[in-house]
Amino acid sequence: MQEQVSDHLLGSLVDGRYLVRARLAGGGMSTVYLATDKRLDRDVALKVLHPHLANDASFLERLRREARAAASLSHPHVVGVLDQGEDGHTAYLVMEYIKGHTLRDVLREKGALSPRLALALIDPVIEGLAAAHAAGLIHRDVKPENVLIADDGRIKVGDFGLARAVTATTSTGSLIGTVAYLAPELVLGQAADARSDIYSAGVMLYEMLTGAQPYSGEVPIQVAYQHVNTELPAPSAAAPGLAVDLDELVQWCTAKDPEERPVDGGALLSELRHIRTTLDDGQLDFAPPAAVPSTAVSDPAHTELLEQTGAGEVGEGRTEIISLDHHPTSVLPQPAQGFSAQGFSAQSFPTSVLPPALPGGSGEDSAPATLSPREKKRAARQAEKDHARAAATPSRTLREGSPRRRAVVWALVILLLAILAGTAGWFFGMGPGSPGTIPQLKNKPAQEAQQLLRTAGFQSNAQDVFDDEVKSGYTVGTDPAAGTEIRKFQTVTLFVSKGPQMFPLVGLAGLNLDQAKEALSGAEMTLGRVSEKYDEQAPAGTVVSQAPAKDTPVRHGTAVALVISKGPQPIPVPDVRGMNQASASKAISDAGLTPKIAAEEVFDKKAPAGTVLRQSPSDGTLNRGGTVTLTLSKGPRMVQVPNFVGKQAKQAEKELKKLGFEVKIENLYGGFFGTVREQDPVDTLAPEGSTVTLRVV
Repeated sequence: MQEQVSDHLLGSLVDGRYLVRARLAGGGMSTVYLATDKRLDRDVALKVLHPHLANDASFLERLRREARAAASLSHPHVVGVLDQGEDGHTAYLVMEYIKGHTLRDVLREKGALSPRLALALIDPVIEGLAAAHAAGLIHRDVKPENVLIADDGRIKVGDFGLARAVTATTSTGSLIGTVAYLAPELVLGQAADARSDIYSAGVMLYEMLTGAQPYSGEVPIQVAYQHVNTELPAPSAAAPGLAVDLDELVQWCTAKDPEERPVDGGALLSELRHIRTTLDDGQLDFAPPAAVPSTAVSDPAHTELLEQTGAGEVGEGRTEIISLDHHPTSVLPQPAQGFSAQGFSAQSFPTSVLPPALPGGSGEDSAPATLSPREKKRAARQAEKDHARAAATPSRTLREGSPRRRAVVWALVILLLAILAGTAGWFFGMGPGSPGTIPQLKNKPAQEAQQLLRTAGFQSNAQDVFDDEVKSGYTVGTDPAAGTEIRKFQTVTLFVSKGPQMFPLVGLAGLNLDQAKEALSGAEMTLGRVSEKYDEQAPAGTVVSQAPAKDTPVRHGTAVALVISKGPQPIPVPDVRGMNQASASKAISDAGLTPKIAAEEVFDKKAPAGTVLRQSPSDGTLNRGGTVTLTLSKGPRMVQVPNFVGKQAKQAEKELKKLGFEVKIENLYGGFFGTVREQDPVDTLAPEGSTVTLRVV
């Protein structure tokens, strides 16, 4: 177990800037605190590295480079690296503070997850890895503890850069990574690339679907051995009923040969989303059986650095350094059993750190035979230095000297000491070593701020930073902060604003309002004014346009206005009954609708032939392009007029009306007898509804 960072940091101000408020988590490499950035007045996650890393100059230099690379990556699903530095013996990383929990907490609470939930949780993880891979960054320690889930639902991948920096600091025979998720090529001492992250993500997906890790063992090297020599089982073997597509996805990601895995996170992301669309609801909502807890599970949240294999269980979230057998440096195992043709047996490797050279040795030949060639050379060089130092030290004086000579020597020594004292007084009183107070430079132009520092006797270097409040080219602050008293030979870092950090705005067209709100929340933007309009193409309820437009560079928190479709605009149906066919068709087309002539025409005694007798619909509204069906009149029907001359007028009138005619009675001589004397027309065809005149006597 590595030395833990004590909680004397609680309540302290790290580097004059970060006020440590609470301890969040601890592990083998670092302790994470909740801190407040006093300069920018915001909460941050302060990761303080343990002394064995903080005291390694080569590691700190590598960490600076990795932190700069990770800080250049800005993505909604990647925890941002904000700062890195050292304060005395305290080395730290400053990261975006995500208030919430980890994927490990979800797995601990729920066990095996449904495919729908597992795919939804891992999707943003792969999207974050895809962005990192596109930027040339490799995580090297993908595991549930590094997947952070904010209280508002945002999912981010954390700890970019730290694993790579620690790997560069270990000896050539060591590797870094959480053994339960370690890619085979890393166990074999080969270089890591994006496909190593894909392997770890595949193991993590296996655990999400089954509730247990695929490999277990009493010591970490047993688990690492299985990663190299055993094919990872299909998730359905542990959870019968899982879709075959999920088995294939996990086994694709965890292929032993990196060439057979997805080339990077982008390739995996497209396949992952394709599978989500092809699985039906039953497959997505499959309820896996309760998983048997893995024997590899120990302390899930603890991060442990292991220099050698040892007895004990393998933690499900531990990050371990496993020393390989190829090039051990200063750590020597006692004789023990190792790998055999029959398998692997547990071993105990007590650590024994030897001095660079044994007493009496003077070169490589004097070093123990168990030392590596590199340690033998180091011991030889140290022996040569010791020999040279001993030869340069006289054992006795060659002459005693006279009292006068000793007096002169003492006078010269006193004079020299006086000169040194005067020089030191000047240096620390008025010269470069004298104390000075850093002036307040915030919101001053960068050139003016540098001149003020020079006038005050300080040397400075400028560092560009993003700032939402201070405009570009002006000073945000200094390190050390304004009002701090330091020696003038110490360099002051001047933070110069680059303006607010801008992010390309996500595209929202085609999403419904709830989806658009979720996308804006994920991009850390806010919803602005929402308006509606008719649109012939966009379905009702979906986003037609946004302001600012897609890919416009904006700062976090920008309000985005949305226009939501009301669907096609309804068009009133014009009434064209009584119009001729041409006029009616034109009126309907001019309204944006489509006229259609019914195949069958209808007789009508009132509507002239060729005019519109009926229409469907006759009123109401239609969408643009809707169809209005027109039924045309054939005019009145032609009916044979019977001859009623000599018959009673009342009977003739009744019969004629039954045939659809109008009847006009003209009485001759008073019409006393009621007999039809004349009829017009008679014995001929006449239009239905026309008038028949009866002259009655």
